[in-house]
Amino acid sequence: MEYRTEWKNEGPWSKSNKMMKDDFPDTFRNVSRKAGLQIWTINSMKMVSVPTKAFGNFFEGDCYIVLNIRENRGAAQSVDVHYWIGNSSSQDEQGAAAIYVSQLDEFLGGSPVQYREVQGYESPQFRSYFKNGIIYKAGGVASGFTHVDTNSYSVLRLMHVKGKKHVTAKEVEVSWNSFNNGDIFLLDTGKLIVQWNGPQSNRTEKLKAVLLAQDIRDRERGGRAQIGVVEGASERESPDLMKVMTAVLGEKPNKLRDAISDEKHDQAQTSSVRLYHVFENSGNLVVQEVATQPLTQDLLLSSDCYIVDHKGSSVMVWKGKRASKVERQEAMNRAMGYIKAKNYPPSTRVEVMSEGGESAMFKQLFKSWSEKGQTKGLGSTHTVGKIAKVDQVKFDVMELHARPELAAQQRMVDDASGDVTVWRIENLELVQVDPKTHGQFYGGDCYLVLYTYLRSNQKQYILYMWQGRHATQDEIAASAYQAVAVDSKYNGAPVQVRVVMGKEPRHFLAIFKGKFIIFEGGTGRAGVVNPESSTRLFQIRGTNEMNTKATEVPARASSLNSNDVFLLKTDRVCYLWYGKGCSGDERVMARTTADVLFRQDSQVVMEGQEPANFWVTLGGKSSYASDKRLHREDLIYSPRLFECSNQTGRFRMTEVYDFAQSDLDEDDVMLLDTWEELFLWVGKHANKSETSDSWTSAQEYLRSHPAGRDLDTPIIFIKQGHEPPTFTGWFNAWDPLKWKEENVYDGMKNKMRDEVDFITHITADLSHTGIGGDGYRAPGGPMSSPPPYRTHGLDLSPKSPTSPKAKIPPFPTSIGGGKYLDPKLLVNKDASELPEGVDPSQREEHLSDMDFESLLGTNRADFQRLPKWRQNDLKKKAGLF
Repeated sequence: MEYRTEWKNEGPWSKSNKMMKDDFPDTFRNVSRKAGLQIWTINSMKMVSVPTKAFGNFFEGDCYIVLNIRENRGAAQSVDVHYWIGNSSSQDEQGAAAIYVSQLDEFLGGSPVQYREVQGYESPQFRSYFKNGIIYKAGGVASGFTHVDTNSYSVLRLMHVKGKKHVTAKEVEVSWNSFNNGDIFLLDTGKLIVQWNGPQSNRTEKLKAVLLAQDIRDRERGGRAQIGVVEGASERESPDLMKVMTAVLGEKPNKLRDAISDEKHDQAQTSSVRLYHVFENSGNLVVQEVATQPLTQDLLLSSDCYIVDHKGSSVMVWKGKRASKVERQEAMNRAMGYIKAKNYPPSTRVEVMSEGGESAMFKQLFKSWSEKGQTKGLGSTHTVGKIAKVDQVKFDVMELHARPELAAQQRMVDDASGDVTVWRIENLELVQVDPKTHGQFYGGDCYLVLYTYLRSNQKQYILYMWQGRHATQDEIAASAYQAVAVDSKYNGAPVQVRVVMGKEPRHFLAIFKGKFIIFEGGTGRAGVVNPESSTRLFQIRGTNEMNTKATEVPARASSLNSNDVFLLKTDRVCYLWYGKGCSGDERVMARTTADVLFRQDSQVVMEGQEPANFWVTLGGKSSYASDKRLHREDLIYSPRLFECSNQTGRFRMTEVYDFAQSDLDEDDVMLLDTWEELFLWVGKHANKSETSDSWTSAQEYLRSHPAGRDLDTPIIFIKQGHEPPTFTGWFNAWDPLKWKEENVYDGMKNKMRDEVDFITHITADLSHTGIGGDGYRAPGGPMSSPPPYRTHGLDLSPKSPTSPKAKIPPFPTSIGGGKYLDPKLLVNKDASELPEGVDPSQREEHLSDMDFESLLGTNRADFQRLPKWRQNDLKKKAGLF
């Protein structure tokens, strides 16, 4: 059914356009074409460059233009232009920013992808530019924008920090009224930044806030400020820092507000994707529906413009190379008009791109995508019925280990020369398979294949779970159960890979050295006689022992393919049929496979010269695939990373854009989609519920993908600390020592605690904040009126800079006033043996945060979210119940 909508094509920024001249060569003379980030703000309708030290600071009353240029390995630069709209910015400023973005796009040759960003709803890509977080500042440049002064400490501000993957910090009233129990707040006094962690905040949020505080210290204070951390659940452990907070904020109320929802939930992946043709008709802009998902690239014509509506997620405009200049210039206006006509929220993400410069997300909405001049791919696996060429590749194991990016691209951890052990599921138990029959898999069985290899003289393991198409559900379930048992035997080290019959990964094929054979049905169990047809047909593909497999197909003429070799077995004769498109290497490997399958001479038959008996055996001659061989091209889809978490109370997947190793969260499960494979990476602190939900969600992710993904795509299960190069190679840099204690939150906090000078002496002199003065200027921010706050009883006289180091008091051993006890007094003690005043059912209340996490394996906030039975179960295991 055709869908049409019309509206007057009135540009919302006509006033701004009249105020500006088309003088972009002069405006953009200082634009660099080198890789990196460049930012401008709109001041008096002009683009004003923002200094590097102020990157990440955005005034709510302004608009910004952000240009990011990336160097891609083996490809041309990718250019992205964003214009950011502050909540308090004017229509004229918004219009000026949009026009400058359009002109900048033209100045850069039309190659950039344009994005519209709204404060609080920024795209993951935009947020990824500011790894340490985004700070929203009140006001705008018109009220006094200044560059960052690293020698100025005239600051007093409170920042409300939110987010786990992408942090935002908003300046709020310097008062306890701004606090809540679920978030993190930074009290910035210039020389000291106090981080207060809400009792219900988690470790990842705390770590992100520390990184933001360090970034402020280094960029705005020249590294000369100090950072202190207060845990809201145990403020008594930081008495000096609490004195500072009390001096600025007054006495803390008995009760703070409850936690606020952690962050706006990302829209779930939706398969609701529609393609619209955009054109003019009598002065009206017409949008006509062309197709729904899965989309194909041939729907896009170079002479036209199109809108792709990824409903609930984004609106994308594609500009064909031969579209008119007016159509191309009006692309952003058309997207905004479309959003208004569809009654979508103003914060809906918008992307505008030209033919040849499509964004990675845009390409992923299409079933297939190829680039002009794209190089041909390396060896791959194929399913029955698809026509593709498999190139011969020689793998150098040392090169794969030295270059994990190559291992990732080739999907090969090594040269497949390691040790192989194969088990079959029989009566729901594991039975080892005779090495003589390794590589022979039956569709009625399930198998576990353990592959062992060395990397840096350390044993590494991959555990493949191969599931036959005709295996019972009990056998499939047993294979998963037995995989857990094998995994436990090797202390959780194996990488687990689910393999569906016919969808074997490249490395799985390689370990059987050209002798991989799939029998459609039956079983390989000893003593079982399989019902055998008098005629069997096998399709053989591969050019060497690393990529060859034989697959049983229906024994009829329509199964043949001119580009392959087939083995036809009858009671009396064995035919080796060579299609016209097969290569010499493929024929050699086919003869080797034939010798393994049937130990008898094979009669070679060339396509077009078949004897009559050949067709009789196949039930008569009929048409079959005979098209010219298609060369398989490497998929150009970029890998995508998702965080899988239930910390907000429900399971959800959130995409991480421009990801790095630091984005892998120890508390969660992460899903890496490389298109040919899915990786599930399990952090050491991820809970069992998240892990089990992730398996289900990985399959749902494939089902709901708008490009119509293969549901049998291999899913690879990895535990933190046991990552193979096929996983680490997708990251630009991989540090195997990253998760040592000194690099995580607790280690960083302890290090800061040891380095902080005596807090009371440092912060007693708060006169620099402007209290009682002429006002204060936040670095990189506007002049504002003096804050109406006062210190509460703190000595403001200057102190000697040679103050002694802070002495952190030890944990008290009495329980008066809710203080903490030595765990030895609480663990595995009868009620009569407990210290006075301890409730036997609430012993955990008397543990410090460190002891709490050590004994119960979780923090207080996460513990409180668990059901009561689960809390009691953890307490029993810890000896606290």
